[in-house]
Amino acid sequence: MKPQYAPKGSLIAALDIGSFKTACFLARTTDDEGNFEILGVGHQKSEGVKNGMIIDMDSAETVIRKAVHAAEHMAKEHTKGYPLREVVVNMPATQTRSYGRTIDIQVNGHDITDRDLHSALTRAQDDILDFEQNTSPSAQGDQILGARRDLIHTIPVGYRIDGHGGITDPVGMNGEILSADIHVISADQGTLKNLSHCTGQSHLDISAFCSPPYAAGLASLVEDEMDLGCTIIDIGAGVTSFAVFHSGHMIYSDAIPVGGQHVTNDIATGLTTSLHDAERLKILYGNAIASDLDETELIDVPRLGETDRRDPNHVPRSLLIGIIQPRLEEVFELVRARLNDSGLGQTLGRRVVLTGGTSQMSGIRDLANHVLDKQVRIGRPIRCPGLPDAVDDPAFACTAGMLTYAAAHTHEISGNLTKSMSAENIFQSIKLWLKDNW
Repeated sequence: MKPQYAPKGSLIAALDIGSFKTACFLARTTDDEGNFEILGVGHQKSEGVKNGMIIDMDSAETVIRKAVHAAEHMAKEHTKGYPLREVVVNMPATQTRSYGRTIDIQVNGHDITDRDLHSALTRAQDDILDFEQNTSPSAQGDQILGARRDLIHTIPVGYRIDGHGGITDPVGMNGEILSADIHVISADQGTLKNLSHCTGQSHLDISAFCSPPYAAGLASLVEDEMDLGCTIIDIGAGVTSFAVFHSGHMIYSDAIPVGGQHVTNDIATGLTTSLHDAERLKILYGNAIASDLDETELIDVPRLGETDRRDPNHVPRSLLIGIIQPRLEEVFELVRARLNDSGLGQTLGRRVVLTGGTSQMSGIRDLANHVLDKQVRIGRPIRCPGLPDAVDDPAFACTAGMLTYAAAHTHEISGNLTKSMSAENIFQSIKLWLKDNW
């Protein structure tokens, strides 16, 4: 299926609602091929969000409004002061599920048309929705019987005609059986409604939802990594999400409810200090790998509840790192276990890219290399040129990637596919059917 790009001059916006920060990027497409320029950025410390989930609507709405207003204010010279109306929003990765399906379509010697591709995609969607609707709790862990879910991504990964693979666009080709490999991501309907309500209170409509590791991959991976096989791991404050890319597409994604905030909590508990001071210590002195010098270096740890700082509380830096390292090891071990259970095998490749705020911690690349036994690099939003220096780092990879998704991947939005097969296109579908069968 051919990519669909936002028209030249379109205003696109990404709203990243995270546990630690809420960010809004505003851009305008510069051509009809998915390229864009940054017009404005805004970000605020999150409130009312925990582990990626909204727990206080009013607080989250206030932060969203401030982040959006900051982006609008920065972009006002380009937008003539018109307020933002539509945004792409990240879906909490712990509330998504990833499925791969292969759909066979009988073409019976006819030339393959766009209708055949749409038929494969919609059949994959129906298959997933039926599966989730009838899956019992024992078969899918915490899945609730009959729980309502919606589809947020329908990604055509590749095609085969009569068993011959490696086909990216089969339209116009001839064969008997078209096989389509399709990656579908579903999301909890209640969470979608909560996000829609929260952004709606800020007078914003959601044009699409996007899976965080998919967005991070779109922003940070180079073409060869996407083609040859690469795993992206986005370590946020409350959630670590990850996705596998191969042959240019995302083929698997998952998440664990552990992130940088859990490291901060461990430090606060282990050193008996406040969360604020624990976060500061993590940033200033934290490291994911211990060294011999850590025993001799002393750091001042403010005591919890004490306001008199004249009596310093010195502890070895090794004590701090001895708290950080096990938690980060746990994160990578959990990711490794999920990837091993995915059944992808060699498709995973030898390459790992780390994004998210926690990926900026010293030593984390070496720790990930040790635990995962793969080549590791730190990713930044390389596909989003023109970002201000303050947000051009791994912490904003997800936000930047959602702009790429909005500009160049609208054909993967499940709702758009549904619309294309709606009643308004029935007449065209009948014409295509008559052409193929008479």
